[in-house]
Amino acid sequence: VQLQASGGGLVEAGGSLRPSCVISTRTFNRYGVGWFRRAPGKEREFVASINWSGTSTSYGDSVKGRFTISRDYAKNTVYLQMNSLKPEDTAKYYCAVDSVFGLGASEISEYNYWGQGTEVTVSS
Repeated sequence: VQLQASGGGLVEAGGSLRPSCVISTRTFNRYGVGWFRRAPGKEREFVASINWSGTSTSYGDSVKGRFTISRDYAKNTVYLQMNSLKPEDTAKYYCAVDSVFGLGASEISEYNYWGQGTEVTVSS
């Protein structure tokens, strides 16, 4: 399983970005997928997740109401729509796959494959 995240960048506060994560696998429809982020000097933080069927999503408290996770089965891709961005959203964003349970949990330990990350910088 290989994950390729892209779509980060530099944006002003209040703006939007939509990072994507392309997952190279024949069993994309079995996997839960999550997004996590790590800001400089901080621990990795849960951002959002989606289960294998796309019927259940979960969000970290700091992004609820602003971020939306979705998946496209035809493209083996998961998206993270980020609106109303704030300077505190600045971090490296990682996508990850849970190929065992497929539930889209919030715990880092549930994920067994990770992408290389994409940088998001929000200026004030």
